[in-house]
Amino acid sequence: MPLHHAVLALLSAKPAHGYELKTSFEQAVGDQWGGLNIGHLYQILDRLSRDGLIESHRQPQQVKPDRVIHRLTPAGRAELDRWLAGPAISARGYRDDFFLKIMAAARSADPATLPAVLSRQRAHLLRQLHALAGARAAASTTAVESLLITAAELHTRADLGVVDAAEETLATSPAAPVSEQSSTGMTPPQTAAG
Repeated sequence: MPLHHAVLALLSAKPAHGYELKTSFEQAVGDQWGGLNIGHLYQILDRLSRDGLIESHRQPQQVKPDRVIHRLTPAGRAELDRWLAGPAISARGYRDDFFLKIMAAARSADPATLPAVLSRQRAHLLRQLHALAGARAAASTTAVESLLITAAELHTRADLGVVDAAEETLATSPAAPVSEQSSTGMTPPQTAAG
């Protein structure tokens, strides 16, 4: 995840200390992303500093320990601009824990395993959609959080499509290879021997 770019974006608005960045991030993306672990954030800040993308200085406080304030450098601004100028590229292939469960269930000796796995996943995804509808109804959502909820809904609906496809594709014989005709919708070419 490009969290280090999100931190650069937050620092492009104004210099900030760690807990301020954590709060700003969580307010910007809302509950749908999940909380930002402060330890992970400090690792990101250390890396950004090491790479020359931010600079940090101590700000003395009277009662509390010194506060470390982080500021974007020109190199950090250039990296943020470079990142924003390019498309977001997904990891190669389809890597999802649920797909591995489908693979394992399809190879199970018990024919009831696959339908049970698919049924549980469908129920889970429908609960997620219901929870997302509740989050959308919350009066305090920002435009960015609303967009994140929309993205989560679209991903959840796509995951439901995977459940549907698994039920359709694997219903008869999960271990059998899918023929070229059924996977492409085209009739395979005839060989000279056929």
